[in-house]
Amino acid sequence: MTDAYIFLAGASRGVGLEIAKCLTEQHLKVKALLRTEAAKAELEALGIEIVLGDALNVGDVEQAMLANEPIHAVISTIGSLPNEGEKADYLGNKNLIDAAVKAGVQKFILVSSIGSGNSAVALPPQALQTLGPVLVEKEKAEKYLIDSGLTYTIIRPGGLKSEPATGNGILTEDFRIAGSIHRADVAQLVCHCLNSDLANLKILSAVDRQMIYGQPQFEEFSLTKTVSSE
Repeated sequence: MTDAYIFLAGASRGVGLEIAKCLTEQHLKVKALLRTEAAKAELEALGIEIVLGDALNVGDVEQAMLANEPIHAVISTIGSLPNEGEKADYLGNKNLIDAAVKAGVQKFILVSSIGSGNSAVALPPQALQTLGPVLVEKEKAEKYLIDSGLTYTIIRPGGLKSEPATGNGILTEDFRIAGSIHRADVAQLVCHCLNSDLANLKILSAVDRQMIYGQPQFEEFSLTKTVSSE
């Protein structure tokens, strides 16, 4: 993996930017797809290779991912706001998934959202109504990835906050769980999943253990093998 790149889509802001920082701290080779040059200087200062292109353009994505350098894994955080027109949540991710298949990528991590798919039950009706159009697209992207044949991890964060990492971010396979989480903590969880085979073929909700709505009983998902003391 040392000679292969991590291909990151959505690195210009939010969770994607935090993931970029996390990956470079691990001294991994990162290539980021950027639609504009707005974040180019900041990411290059981290040592990240930049490719300009739009995830909604198949040619841009294939040219970026099928270059000479091998791609070990793809991480995508791309998405849209409810009031935006053409949404990247499905079409952009579909293009990334198709190119990843062609490139023989080992793993694809998709950052989705609580409220997508069966986790719709975790959100109140008002939130579902507001986010509905985006969540439909995210669910389509999740299904497309699952059906692609790629080794995948789907991470669904709760409500996102921009404060520094707390270290309290947790993952769970329980789709009924909702809560908030800091973007930097989501990034740490994504980087942990990148390095753990236990996350393969899993759909995981991500929340801060101190910011879970209600007091539900649920099981945390561990990314490390545990040995029973009995």
